[in-house]
Amino acid sequence: MPAETHDHRAPLDRADVERLVREQLVEILGVDPDDVTPDSRLREDLDADDYAVIDLVEAVELELGERTVALSIDDDDLAELLTVRDAVDCVVARLDAEPES
Repeated sequence: MPAETHDHRAPLDRADVERLVREQLVEILGVDPDDVTPDSRLREDLDADDYAVIDLVEAVELELGERTVALSIDDDDLAELLTVRDAVDCVVARLDAEPES
C-alpha cells in the first residue's frame, strides 16, 4: 500500500518493529540473524558499540519515518537500550505516543 494513497497511517505492530530492529542489527553489525534474539544484549552479545547503537536508531527512524510522521528517539534513551527487546520497546513506545493525524 503506497503511503500517499491513504489518509492515515497503517498501524505497525510489535512484530513489525521487532523484525525491523533485527534486520537493521544484522546489517549494521554483520552478525548472524540467529544471534539476534529479543534477549540478546546489544553490547555484550552482539558487540555493538555506542556508534552502532546510534546507527541502529537512525536507521529505524529513517525507515519508520517513511511510514509514520517524524518518529524520533531521544539521545537520552540510548543508554537505556541494553537488549534487542529494549530497542523494540523504545520504538513501540514512541509509536504509541505519537498523536494521530
